[in-house]
Amino acid sequence: MGNSHENYFVWLFRQLKGWPVQNYCLWFFAFGFQLALLIEAKVTTVTLITFIGTLLGTLCVLAINATKAINGWLGLISAACFIYAGLAAKNYLSIFEQIAYIATLDLPVILAINSWNDDTKNHLRKFGGKEWTIAIIGTLLVYLISGYLIGQFTDDPRPWIDAISFSISLTAGIMCFMRYNNQYFWWLASGIFQLILWGITFAQGDATLAMAVNSSIYVINDILAFTVSPWFNHGRKKQGLNAIK
Repeated sequence: MGNSHENYFVWLFRQLKGWPVQNYCLWFFAFGFQLALLIEAKVTTVTLITFIGTLLGTLCVLAINATKAINGWLGLISAACFIYAGLAAKNYLSIFEQIAYIATLDLPVILAINSWNDDTKNHLRKFGGKEWTIAIIGTLLVYLISGYLIGQFTDDPRPWIDAISFSISLTAGIMCFMRYNNQYFWWLASGIFQLILWGITFAQGDATLAMAVNSSIYVINDILAFTVSPWFNHGRKKQGLNAIK
């Protein structure tokens, strides 16, 4: 049993290797930026937990970008940190967003290690007309329902901005687990709206700047995915992989 655990952790560690060099550069840039913000700000429980969450969260999205299954554990731990930050800021749908990530991304990846591993890059798909229609209508419905409910039943000061970020992210998480590369159009939109949400939250004095910076790092990762990631044919060609049909 001990040996199998050791092999599992060795395998997980290996998942951090072999990424496009741009991914590593972006993570170290994020690390330096977030460390500077932490040092400049007053170190509190919220700022420290947010710092840990942003670093692991960035590593998680870069792992998804590189189709590495360690994203499950990285996402689970960073989600716990972001739930704490969202609760402190009263951005309640950002909490549900993290719970949705845990349900649609982190736990399935951790539990389905035999099907969501290095081989993922060989089984990617892209949308047809039906999938586009379902994804867009689903996103709009979740936006309207979640925005209304969170505005009615909580003291969330930014319900509709919170809701649009939540609805786009939830749909993207489902797409990611189902291995559709179109998720990155949703992730890009999600990152932009999260940047707006946390920028406004910071401006209103309810959060640290770290969460807004983290959202901007996510946007850069999403743009990067279109060029170097195996989720798209341009990146696949560079890695000698077959095109997604």
